Amino acid sequence: MVHSRDVVRLPFESSTPGIARTKLAAFLTLNRTDLAVIDNALIVLSEMIANAVAHGTPDQDGTMEIGWSIEDGHLLLSVRDSGHGVDMVPRPFDEDSLGGRGLSIISRVADSWSVDLSGGTCVRAELTLA
Repeated sequence: MVHSRDVVRLPFESSTPGIARTKLAAFLTLNRTDLAVIDNALIVLSEMIANAVAHGTPDQDGTMEIGWSIEDGHLLLSVRDSGHGVDMVPRPFDEDSLGGRGLSIISRVADSWSVDLSGGTCVRAELTLA
């Protein structure tokens, strides 16, 4: 059962994670989500979007689709672009590395995540609401 849901189309740009974080924080605050979950959700969504911008392809209108929903005690996040992702495996976590940690961070913070390569690339993550 979906309790609350939002889907937005945002520019395929490096500034998009900040815009999306603001919208997600407002959504989660309105849904009375625990602050720790909000913090984790903002980290995961930022990494998902940054990965899409770095490795994906914008839709024809220069945007990507970003969504979130609250379902049965879980927050579901998704980021979809028109690219065809490959090598969607977290790299070993290296604290000294300046890049390439996105999927490792998502793996550590989210309860689960997955990739759907049908119709572009859609990365989904799930966090338990506490």
